[in-house]
Order: sequence, then structure tokens, then C-alpha cells
Amino acid sequence: MQFRLNRVSLLVAATAAILASSSSYAVDADAAKALAKDNDCFKCHAIDKTKKGPAYKKIAAKYKGKEAEGFEKMKKNITTGPKVKLEDGTEEEHKIINTKNEAEIKNLMEWILSQ
Repeated sequence: MQFRLNRVSLLVAATAAILASSSSYAVDADAAKALAKDNDCFKCHAIDKTKKGPAYKKIAAKYKGKEAEGFEKMKKNITTGPKVKLEDGTEEEHKIINTKNEAEIKNLMEWILSQ
């Protein structure tokens, strides 16, 4: 009986961990928006309209079903500052987010992909 109970407990814990890691359950929108605002992200991006950079809704649509690819691309852009192509066809270096906190970076990326 004890072994069976431990297996059930383990299964419940594993399921909870998977759900907690899902972007639809873990995003702190207020913290993500605050980080984006503090780093002037809204200077080039908006949630639902194109500015100098693509709208976050456009980014989310581009990576729908390809979230891992979206995370990889966004993380590169916001942590290493590569040259990016702007909406008008010009290029400039992407701004690096001013945080080393991986949880904050992940939350920001999850928030963008949830748009």
C-alpha cells in the first residue's frame, strides 16, 4: 500500500510541476510589463501594433506551436544584443535586458508568447 501511495504522490507532483512550467499558468504579466518598461522595450515594441520592431502579438503568432524556437530567438536577442532587422528593413543592435535573473527573463518571454 505504501509503495502505491508513493507512486501516486510522485505522479501528482510530476503533473503539478509540468503544469506550473506551462506558460499559461506561470506568467506574471505585471512583472513582465514592468521589466519591459524598465528596459525601454516599449520604445520599439507594442503589444498589438507595429512600431520600430514587431508587435508582441505578431511575435507570439509567429512562434505559435514553435515556442522552443521562439524562446531561443528571444533569449538570444534580449541577452546578447545581436543585429536585428527592423520593420522598415534597416538593422540595429537589439537592446540587452538589464537583468541576470533567469526567472525574470523566462517570465518576460512567456508573457510575450502569451499575447
